[in-house]
Amino acid sequence: MNNKIPTTISKEEISILELERFTGNIIVIDSLADCEKAIKYLQTQELLGFDTETRPSFKKGKTNKVALLQLSTDKTCFLFRLNMIGFPESLLNLLNNEKITKVGLSLRDDFGMLRKIAPIEPAGFVDIQTYIMPFNIQELSLQKIYALLFHKKISKSQRLSNWEAETLNDGQKRYAATDAWACISIYNKLKELESQL
Repeated sequence: MNNKIPTTISKEEISILELERFTGNIIVIDSLADCEKAIKYLQTQELLGFDTETRPSFKKGKTNKVALLQLSTDKTCFLFRLNMIGFPESLLNLLNNEKITKVGLSLRDDFGMLRKIAPIEPAGFVDIQTYIMPFNIQELSLQKIYALLFHKKISKSQRLSNWEAETLNDGQKRYAATDAWACISIYNKLKELESQL
């Protein structure tokens, strides 16, 4: 596939780019009642960005369970605090719904972690790492793929923060929402480039 997208980008090149951040609504879901309301809305969408966050473990051989699951539209991102609400059946059904396209990155890792807490059979998912192959993009990280396509950088400063904290701070919320929303932006941009060929 012939296109003018650069295929690689260095950390130095990314460091000088303007910072990108999600500017839409961020809704934290920490109760089952809020979860049901959010799912009702999300079931009406055709395309969602997807990501998860897990509190880092600094002990060898120890991993924590997924604490946060993000689902984003263009304008609103829902942060499901799984460490507080568990894994409601309605959320499970949404992830298993093949009619709603859900876009994420390195999905096998996310699914492996989620299967430790729920019997998910994910359907309707697109993995950006697979989707970029025809474009000859050599990078696999969300930050680098986003930088190649949009010439902006996504901050990674909150990645190793405590996702099980009693209250998520604004930086964590913005970071988590930006990651899920960026997946939709990348997907839509690649679709647009495909149509121009």
